[in-house]
Amino acid sequence: MPEHQIAAMMMAASFALTAAASYFLGCFNGAVIVSKYLLRDDVRNHGSGNAGLTNFHRTFGGPLTFAVILCDVLKAVLAVLLGAALIGSVVNAPILGKYWAALFCLLGHMFPCMFHFKGGKGILSGGTIALMVDWRIALVVWGGFLLLVVLTRYVSLGSLWAGGSFPFATWLCYPNQTAVIVLGFLCGGLVVWQHRANIRRLLAGNENKFSLHKKKEGGS
Repeated sequence: MPEHQIAAMMMAASFALTAAASYFLGCFNGAVIVSKYLLRDDVRNHGSGNAGLTNFHRTFGGPLTFAVILCDVLKAVLAVLLGAALIGSVVNAPILGKYWAALFCLLGHMFPCMFHFKGGKGILSGGTIALMVDWRIALVVWGGFLLLVVLTRYVSLGSLWAGGSFPFATWLCYPNQTAVIVLGFLCGGLVVWQHRANIRRLLAGNENKFSLHKKKEGGS
């Protein structure tokens, strides 16, 4: 077999393996796992019905919130590291591998096959991905997120900033890497799309504000 065909097969295999592994890592949704299997009370049956950190905290509160955080952070870290290692070693483009893994990790988190494709909105995992791909992008994403949440107490507004700013920060940091920019827009677009109900509530003026105390009804 010619050498270029072997190289092409290795490249295709690295992208396919990264996509599959990152997706299944993303499927391990902390909010669903903790609520459904530890608390025996699926978080998706409460509040907004969203399988995310905010809805989990509002519904259950308590120290198990940290277990949700740990799960969603670790899976994003593992996915990005895997993408950088596999794709980086084959095509010498670790940043491409990070973004490729990030996209499929987010898809797994938002549409987990093991939980009837009903997952979270990707903010905690997405924020972790931003930290993993580039500190400059993380500064834009996290800086705006924290500022908006502190000033307005709307987690959803900070989340929309995070999703919307991620692709543009990627564009500024990697202006000559078209594939990375496209993946950045796909990742950011997914996060914004998952918050479409929040956008409607924000415009209507009935979006819930963040509170340190758990609340049985409400939704973000």
